[in-house]
Amino acid sequence: MAVPKQKQSHSRTNKRRSQHKISPLGTHECPQCHEQKLHHRVCRNCGYYKGEPVVVQAAPEFEE
Repeated sequence: MAVPKQKQSHSRTNKRRSQHKISPLGTHECPQCHEQKLHHRVCRNCGYYKGEPVVVQAAPEFEE
């Protein structure tokens, strides 16, 4: 079984781990309401996906 002869230094370990970062989520503009939304997801603002309404938005209620 292969076993390393020497301990790997902290510097080498940190250099290897430098690529283990989280990238930001990809967003693009909704064609209906022009808000930013995640790819392949229903728009939270208008409820449209691929040009069709998927989620019915509730009308705002006004109290008097």
